[in-house]
Amino acid sequence: MKAADIIGRYLADGVNSLSEYDSKRIFADYGLAVAKEELAATQSDALKSALNIGLPVVMKGIGPEFAHKSELGLVRVGVASKEAVVRNFRELDRTMDGRGRVLIQQVVSGARELMIGAIRDEQFGPVVSFGLGGVFAEILDDVSMRVAPMKLSDAEQMLEEIRASRILGSFRGLPCVNRSRLAQDLVAIGQLCLDHPEISEIDINPLIVSSDRAIAVDGLIVLSI
Repeated sequence: MKAADIIGRYLADGVNSLSEYDSKRIFADYGLAVAKEELAATQSDALKSALNIGLPVVMKGIGPEFAHKSELGLVRVGVASKEAVVRNFRELDRTMDGRGRVLIQQVVSGARELMIGAIRDEQFGPVVSFGLGGVFAEILDDVSMRVAPMKLSDAEQMLEEIRASRILGSFRGLPCVNRSRLAQDLVAIGQLCLDHPEISEIDINPLIVSSDRAIAVDGLIVLSI
């Protein structure tokens, strides 16, 4: 399903926050790499998906009303056995009172967590941001910004402007990240906002990067209704 179809469905339903799963399907439609994942409505679906993706997995309770999953206790990491998959599915489903579904996701490992975001400014339009990600992103507040549309050269400059830009280079045995791939992702998020004026906010955090990849592990799109 294309981005326009997904967004149109939420607008028709009067729901402004897309689920993590649908948000990442849109990111993938614009060329970003996302974690391998499947939605499960039943515990048998969850078990089948977990075995298909490969244990251990991450399990998340998702739905438009559960945007802040961690705060609600809807994220389970390192689920490593069939029994644990079934048990965690039941617990997540009970916490959501049957109003959501469970996302079964591959475990993505990496030492560097970044973020890509966007907001729609009343004066300037879409503004794309890049910086350190993870649980301390808001505290560290190490972010660079550009107004869309952007050229690749603009995005490449954004990578150099954060205070912790050295994290993108080689250090402690880690190779340099693929800066070209990161720059392309930044340009793509800007274009996504330009193509869909209904989008008011985008948050991709964490974006886990290594030498040759940048994978969106979690993400959210918010619409103006």
